[in-house]
Order: sequence, then structure tokens, then C-alpha cells
Amino acid sequence: MENNQQKMMNILFSNKKNMFFYWNCVKDFWQVFGDYISKMNSEKSNPLKALMEEELILPEDRNVFQAYLFQIEKGLEAGIPESSLEIQCHIKSREGYQWYSINCRFLKDEQNRIIEIAGFLEPMSAVEIMQKKQQVLLTMDRTPQVLAKAVREQFSKYPQEKFAFIQLDVERFKMINELYGDAFGTEVLGNILSTLKGICSKEQLYTRLSADLFLVVTRYKEEKELVEFIHYMEENLNHYKDVSYAIAFGVYLVSDKTMEIRHMADSAALARKSIKGNALQNIAFYSEDMKSVLYSRKFIEDNMKTALKEGQFVMYLQPKYSISENRIIGAEALVRWIHPEMGMIVPMNFIPVLEENGFIVKLDEYIWEQACATIRKWMDAKKVPVPISVNVSRVDLMSDKLLSILNELLEKYQIPKELLELEITETVQNINIGSAIRSLKEEGYTLLMDDFGSGASSLNTLKNTPFDVIKIDREFLNDFIESDRGQKIIAHTIHMTKDIGLDLIAEGVETKEQAMFLQDCGCNMAQGYYYAKPMALEEFNQLIL
Repeated sequence: MENNQQKMMNILFSNKKNMFFYWNCVKDFWQVFGDYISKMNSEKSNPLKALMEEELILPEDRNVFQAYLFQIEKGLEAGIPESSLEIQCHIKSREGYQWYSINCRFLKDEQNRIIEIAGFLEPMSAVEIMQKKQQVLLTMDRTPQVLAKAVREQFSKYPQEKFAFIQLDVERFKMINELYGDAFGTEVLGNILSTLKGICSKEQLYTRLSADLFLVVTRYKEEKELVEFIHYMEENLNHYKDVSYAIAFGVYLVSDKTMEIRHMADSAALARKSIKGNALQNIAFYSEDMKSVLYSRKFIEDNMKTALKEGQFVMYLQPKYSISENRIIGAEALVRWIHPEMGMIVPMNFIPVLEENGFIVKLDEYIWEQACATIRKWMDAKKVPVPISVNVSRVDLMSDKLLSILNELLEKYQIPKELLELEITETVQNINIGSAIRSLKEEGYTLLMDDFGSGASSLNTLKNTPFDVIKIDREFLNDFIESDRGQKIIAHTIHMTKDIGLDLIAEGVETKEQAMFLQDCGCNMAQGYYYAKPMALEEFNQLIL
């Protein structure tokens, strides 16, 4: 007995090359009329939906096809600006999977409501198939050369028209992975790419740059038209299944088509980053005052590997003091970039860039080793060593090699664990990173929670924290110490923290009055400019003597 799939294949792939279908949306969207559908002895009346349900669509194309159906359904609900929607995908025929083009055209009433849909399905020519393969390569290939070539071709084809680069990413995408699992996060990204294929026309270039980062290059006439297109993308991209999320868009309006394509994309990225985490705004246009940031970033990325290789990154130490004894009891390892031509480059200018591009991992490992080597030299010189705390970033905590790298350094330099302390920013805590922190604790490392008081959930983090020492944030101290009520909050925070068995150290202590107040409240460890600024190792060695 013939199954539904075979029956539909017999209908679709008879002697007809082009198959026509039609349905009246006013009566019933799913009631389809056509010169071949009426032959189907099946409950499935929508030919497009039947293609999916009978598994006639190539598995790799199903996300794209599902997004196409979704576009049609959304169009019926809210109206869509296009007069037609087209898709190309593989459909199973007697000869196997073949490339076909499906085109739906919409007839609207005076209120702009879709009342009828007509369409056709036809095999693609060899030329069309080659063009499609090139488009797929562009979409999936992450090398910038492929995108640059396609953009240049568009510039040449439409020399008088205006172009825009639109970069978009999912805000707090890591939170989606944590709440729903990595597999669901992967589905979200696949759905975004599939939906972009349904949204973008043949000449709108789109690509996935990295995990949750996408780029669309499009022509436009007026900025208003561009904003409407972005809103249209947002409406279709900001949810998957029952999960909704925010998307940030950065836009660069091309003013000079001879500019490097990478710089155009970077300009869109700068605009996007300018509103990162902004709950009130999710679209930003690049402006000229962002240019210095772009050039600074390029300088950092062009020089960071050479800087590490040539030792331009230098470990500085900031002493930690006992307030009551006025003596050094430890140090925090910090990094400075001393460039042979630019001179001193402060961390706030290069650390965020290195965190974004992942190079921070190599830099952190370098500073960890510098700290271990310094402790070893103190021990070899028969000096009483003080613990050095090193910073561990979010990127480090996400690596499954973190523990082995630290243990290997301790083994290489033969130093005890208690002399290498780990500072971890409070705000990096989440489900995945929390397990890494617990592993470090179980291994016996001393953990310091950096920037306590800067996050919204500081008190809640104390409940079951694996940390040993809490570092009171500089801004928290400065903001609260100015008033009686603020001083009481600081005092109660210190007392509470000590009551649950945690040590404290205050950052950013700048005056004797601050130091005395902290001591009176029970906090006996401090670091800040009142005691000493971060300094080179030679200067620290002189100070400790």
C-alpha cells in the first residue's frame, strides 16, 4: 500500500516542471486549492506543511524551511511588507534530493491584510544552484575574506546606492545556556541563522561571525527604512519556542566604500557594544567619536602577541597591609603594558579587548607564572615570602584546563598553595563557573571574592560561598563612608562577614581616616594609595625590605 510520502512524491514530481498552488486566507488559511493538491488523499491540505510533515525536505534544510513557514504565518497575523516570499531548499524526488525554488505571492485587501496566497514550486537551474552554493558558503564560512569579496561585488553592482552593516547579538546568551542547557542554546543560534535566511533577500548578505554574533549587509534608501527592517528582524529573532531574549543591533552606514570591509564590520560592532546591557535601547548607529576606540582596539589586537613575546606586559605588585601592625602581609599581582613607543598603557584600555577576543587567557597564565617565579626567588633568597594574589577571569574559569595549569605552575616552582591566592570577581558567578570555583576550593586554593559590593546580589552570594576572603569594592567603600547611615551599612557588612567565618580586605583605601574606621569595624587588611600604589617588582622588593 502506498504511503503518504510516496503518494505526495508521485503528485509533486509527475510530468509537470512547475507546480502551482493557491489558498484563500479569508475562508481558511489551511484549505488549499490547486491543480494537483486535490488529488491527494490526505488530511494534510497545505502542500508546504505537508512537505515538512512527510519528511520530503532535506534534514539540513528543515530549520530554514520551518522559518519560511513561520514567516508566512506571521505575515497572516500582522501583515508583512513584502509582496512575496521565496526560498530555495532540497526536496526529495525520485532521483533523490534536488534543489527547488518555492515562491509565495500575497494578495492584500485595502486594509493591507493578506487575503490570498498563490505560489509555485520549480526546479532550479544549474546556474541558480551554483549561486545558491556560493551563498551557503558565505553564510556558513567564518573567514572574513569570503564576506569581503561578496560585499565588494555588491558595491560594484550598485555603485550609487547606500549600504549598511548591521551587527546583532543575543544579550546574555550565556544565561540561556545556563538555564536551558547548551543544546537548547545551539538550537537558538540555528534558529536565528535559519530565520535570517528567510528574512533576507537574495542580495542581502548575512553571516554568523561567532557564537551568538551575526552580521547583515543591506542596501537602503532612508534610515527610517533601515530601522523598520531592524525592527522586522527583531520581531522574528527575539524568541525561540517559549523563550524570549533581547537582541542588540549596531549599525554602520557606509560612507566610504573603499574602506576595509573589516573596519566597516568593526564600526558596527562598536555601535553595538556602546549599548551592551542597556535595557532602554537596543539599536545604535556608529558615530565618528567612536573612531578613536576602533583604532585603539586595532592597535591592541595588532600588537598583543608581540607584546607578550617580548615581555612588554609587566607584572606590578600592590602591597596589602595589616592596618594594626602597619606591615605588608601580601600583594596583588596586576599587569601593565609598557610599549617601547607608546609608553605605559593602563589595564582599563586593553584588558576589556583581551577579554573579548580570548587573549586574556594567555596573559593571565603569563602573570600567574611571573607571580610563582617571584615567590620562588624570595624563598631561594631566604626571605619570608608573602602571598601573591592573581586575577582569574571569567574566560579562565570556563576552561577545563584551569586547575591543571595552576597545579603545574606550583609543581614547576615548588611553592606551597597558600602563597598563590586567586582573586575572582563577584559578578562572574553563574551555574557553569560556580562549579569551577568549587573545584578550586576543593583543591585547596585560597579564594578571594573581588569587587564585593559592586554587584546586585552581594549579600546573597555570602550564603553558600566557597570564597575564603571578601574584598570590599573601592566604590562601595567610597560611596558609603561619606554618611552615618552608609558607615553603619559598612560596619554591619563587616561584622556579618566575619561572623560567618570569612576574612576581609578593603580595596581603595586612600586616607588614614578610612583605615582607622575599617579597623574599628573589625577589618584589619587593606590596600590602596594610602599605603602604596601598584609598583614594579624591584620597587616592591625594596619596600618589603
